[in-house]
Amino acid sequence: MTHFNGTERARYIREMFARIAPHYNYMNRLMTLGQDLRWRRELIQRANLPRGRSLLLDLGGGTGDVGLTALRQNPAIVPIEIDFTIEMMLRGKTRPGAESLLWSAADVLAIPFDDNVFDAVVSGFLLRNVTDIDQVLSEQYRVLEHGGRIVTLDTTRPRENLFSPLIRFHMHTIIPFLGRLLTGEAEAYTYLPDSSEGFLPAEDLAACMSAAGFEEVRFRRLMFGTIAIHWGRK
Repeated sequence: MTHFNGTERARYIREMFARIAPHYNYMNRLMTLGQDLRWRRELIQRANLPRGRSLLLDLGGGTGDVGLTALRQNPAIVPIEIDFTIEMMLRGKTRPGAESLLWSAADVLAIPFDDNVFDAVVSGFLLRNVTDIDQVLSEQYRVLEHGGRIVTLDTTRPRENLFSPLIRFHMHTIIPFLGRLLTGEAEAYTYLPDSSEGFLPAEDLAACMSAAGFEEVRFRRLMFGTIAIHWGRK
């Protein structure tokens, strides 16, 4: 699958997430041993949203995990979830608290909002799935207020270390096995390690963010170097 390009790859990804929507949250918790909850809390904290009413755009919002996390930290936040997989959003709308989220079916490569609108734009496990990193970063820059922050949470290619054999075993054996056993979707959970290894190293993603115009770009590695949170300012 990872050799697909453009609309063919986008269609594959949309159909894949439609199939796994009923199991998405459960599998995330299982694969990360529940650590994804902590990562999303840090994602929102690094957005450094002003107290009181503020606009948060969550790209690839899926079932609303990030938006719900934001509301738990500050109920005055207005989270808008964008995703191009309808099935994920429909699943999200059944969750407790989802009535406080706003939902938009759209492609993150063409965000349907005006310039300079949002206090922060965030994403969780989105960027490795998009077909044009530069375009999606440009769109995020466009819709952010001056001084607004971008924060991304995603997989990243880890450096070789003592844990590398264990990491590869977990990614290429354990995750597909659990996916097949618990969801019947081994292919989708083979995509995860493949797309992670094919994605940009954390340093290269930071360089792309700087090239898009963001300032003060930083990142932090997590989970033995397999996850990274990046942040910057417009």
